[in-house]
Amino acid sequence: MADRFDLIVIGAGPGGYEAAIEGAKKGMKVALVENRQLGGTCLNRGCIPTKTILHTAELYHELKNGPAIGLEAAGTSVHMEAVWQRKEEVLEQLRKGIASLMKTNKIAVYYGTGMILDREHVMVAENEPVLLETSRILIATGSVPAHPPIPGSDLPGVVTSDELLEKKELFGHLVIIGGGVIGMEFASIYSSLGHPVTVIEAMDRILPGLDKEIAQNLKMILKKRNVEIHTGAKVEEIQPCEDGSGLICRYREKEKEQEIKAEGCLIAVGRKANTIGLISEESSREIQEISMEKGCIVVNEHYETSVPGIYAVGDVTGGIQLAHAATAQGRNAVAHMAGEAMDIRTDLIPSCVYTSPEIASVGLSADDAKSKGLSVISKKYLMSANGKSVLSLQERGFIKVVADSESHRILGAQMMCARATDMISQFAVAVAKGLTLEDLAAVVFPHPTFSEGILEAVR
Repeated sequence: MADRFDLIVIGAGPGGYEAAIEGAKKGMKVALVENRQLGGTCLNRGCIPTKTILHTAELYHELKNGPAIGLEAAGTSVHMEAVWQRKEEVLEQLRKGIASLMKTNKIAVYYGTGMILDREHVMVAENEPVLLETSRILIATGSVPAHPPIPGSDLPGVVTSDELLEKKELFGHLVIIGGGVIGMEFASIYSSLGHPVTVIEAMDRILPGLDKEIAQNLKMILKKRNVEIHTGAKVEEIQPCEDGSGLICRYREKEKEQEIKAEGCLIAVGRKANTIGLISEESSREIQEISMEKGCIVVNEHYETSVPGIYAVGDVTGGIQLAHAATAQGRNAVAHMAGEAMDIRTDLIPSCVYTSPEIASVGLSADDAKSKGLSVISKKYLMSANGKSVLSLQERGFIKVVADSESHRILGAQMMCARATDMISQFAVAVAKGLTLEDLAAVVFPHPTFSEGILEAVR
């Protein structure tokens, strides 16, 4: 006889495990199905391990520049095996925390691949398959690295972010295919640790989804750190060096054939929805015909799929592929299941890039507003005038604020400065609550802080 639940969540990443907790708090009997580790990609192969290594890389970079502030740290070096071990300790500590939350909230955890048989049944493929019965299903299976059909992309030394995070040693020279968020964060890690990097991006600039000035500034900063960036360039093939010393990456830039030699190549061209094992020939016809678009599961405004009672959130649905977006969607989906209002503003998701300096944005940029036909004013403050930025040797940075030209209601902000990923939430609140430039300008900000830049920008 199948175990019976009110809600089965497939996928234990931020979208899944947070939704499971939300369901349990609303009185549902919940099961969580995961075929790898608790925490999903974010905790195990994404946000947390990347930022753990970035933390070490940034501290090392600061130490190397210590003489400028009177700090001598002779013989400073990085031991990557110790960094890797530290990363594993962080992941294990956070996994244990999630496991404890599951126990506290009485959520049953099943390890194995969850396959949806019909609206009410999920088969968990373990050593011995387990059949689960439910009233509702939430799909939160996330995404996996995209792998474009580049000849030679299966060679040793060609990796995705998953494999690169598992390496206990660095490549001498790293080629990164893709200048998006993942590519730029790994470029920051390698360059901060003193390793040359070459970035090859097909679009006309890096970070194409963000403010143009941010991309320009970051390119200039990384250039000083021995990062060579080629935009409007397309990789055509990867070949092994004849002497076995590494790889040759051939690409076309401005109609001219180019090549670069490196020890390793990171493919960072994005991620695709993970639906592996979710639906099979054993699934009912209704489940097999669940609405999909470009490999992603289609949902309505309540995160419900074309099959009533089955919901999906996060990367598997396409759209914004961010952990905090998945969490918000999962909580809203559970609220809808419980007949409650979906109160979280999932149309207002902050974007963060953990380079040095950090990058963050929320709401509309000036270009976004222009494309929508809105009349706006844009305020900008250079962080080179900020006391905390000067004393801590921060590089080029700024804060931009976009507001309605008549009401002065804040519509968005773009930041490139130290602690940008922490401070962007102040602008998210401002946009969500309809605050004006004058509302923020009326608040006293402490001195000296990076956050004073917000006050100066709105003034």
